[in-house]
Amino acid sequence: MTFPGRSASSSASTGPLRSRRTVLRGAAIASVGVAATCLTGCEHRYEAKPEAPDEPVELGPADEVPVGGARLYERARLLVSRPEEDTFLAWSAVCTHLGCLLSPPEGAIAECPCHNSRFDTIDGGRPLAGPAYDPLLSVPVRMNDEGVLVAG
Repeated sequence: MTFPGRSASSSASTGPLRSRRTVLRGAAIASVGVAATCLTGCEHRYEAKPEAPDEPVELGPADEVPVGGARLYERARLLVSRPEEDTFLAWSAVCTHLGCLLSPPEGAIAECPCHNSRFDTIDGGRPLAGPAYDPLLSVPVRMNDEGVLVAG
């Protein structure tokens, strides 16, 4: 018996139905592999967890933080916001979703470059957009006698 598109001399093992099944099965296996690689890559690439410094850390002059805005201290992995002239708040600059370091803030909003979570650095470090749903970790901050911010 012959099928449309197949000659009588075609073998069943190399016909179009077998070939299509093999291609579809291969595509399914490849997509599972790509998804697993992506998920494990994210998990292992961003291992940092939000945490406060163990010892006091000098960040820099207080006047580097704009009133009504925030500044990222990348080496210390901290964000400092300044809602009012004499009020400073500090947060871990590590996203509560998967531990990526946040980007420098625009105004008082800090964004995670990995998955676009956004945080309000003036209003409790709360998430404004997910996938993060936990607020940023609050860190004590003060200004010393020389006008330098000290976190921890």
